[in-house]
Amino acid sequence: MDHPIDRFAGVEAFVATAKAGGFTAAAQTLGMTPSGVTKSVTRLEERIGLKLLHRTTRRLTLTPEGASYLAACTRAIEELEAAETGLAPDNWVPQGRIHIGLPGAFGRRHILQGLLEMAARFDKLDLTVSFTERTVDLVQEGYDLSVRIGELADDGNLVAKRLGTQRLVICAAPSYLARHGTVRTPDELRQRDCIIGSRRQQKQTWLLRTSEGALMQQEIHVRHEFSDGEAMLAAGLAGCGIMQMPTWLVGDDLNHGTLVPLLEDYAGGEMPIHVVWPKSHYLQPKVRAVIDMLQKLASGPDSGFVP
Repeated sequence: MDHPIDRFAGVEAFVATAKAGGFTAAAQTLGMTPSGVTKSVTRLEERIGLKLLHRTTRRLTLTPEGASYLAACTRAIEELEAAETGLAPDNWVPQGRIHIGLPGAFGRRHILQGLLEMAARFDKLDLTVSFTERTVDLVQEGYDLSVRIGELADDGNLVAKRLGTQRLVICAAPSYLARHGTVRTPDELRQRDCIIGSRRQQKQTWLLRTSEGALMQQEIHVRHEFSDGEAMLAAGLAGCGIMQMPTWLVGDDLNHGTLVPLLEDYAGGEMPIHVVWPKSHYLQPKVRAVIDMLQKLASGPDSGFVP
């Protein structure tokens, strides 16, 4: 007697592997062993007669058929979750693991506490929070949502909601200015010791605003690079150079005189702050809850999210 075929066998393992980019990462998400995940995906491929993943010693990539199958599986899972949520009682609460990407210093100062309060309030909501200045691939790396500072690339796979604005100021410590003198024109930044975050391009520029109100990109000379805003601030306070920093990070130091604003006639550079998440037909309640929390944070006083 033939056993009935489980048409969903291996689907969850395949989706988790595709999103995480590997069997080991998927195994951690699913609470399985890497070999167990590998076997589940292999059996799924054998059952449907399609190769879904290219396997090499260094990485996994989707085949064209795998990409199409992943999209279909994702839609089916979303529909199932939507149906289950629709049948849930009115007092349904956010639950499950949510993977969130946050910019380092901003995330720690202005978002982390809100997430911890959510985790304390909802016993079944589990957090995986990554602090990084890198622009992560939400779909490939398995993120549910991310907060991004700066202009967004045109990506049809993502949904974005603006939370606010980050205002920038150029500043340095009095000790640095005592040794090297103040900066009188933007062009002088080409010869000065400038401190930046992670380098994203060979030619580094800072965003300034002219007297006519137009934005301009000013090329600078880079001496020190740090991957974290707190480290940049420490370097600036130590007199290591000139920084362009968000006002939420250096405001207290400017008020206390431990940092001095420079080129104030050219101040006014701004960067937008967005929350972004993968586009889907159904927004999971745990994701919606975090988005709602971020919007509430952004509307509060001293939030770091300038309107």
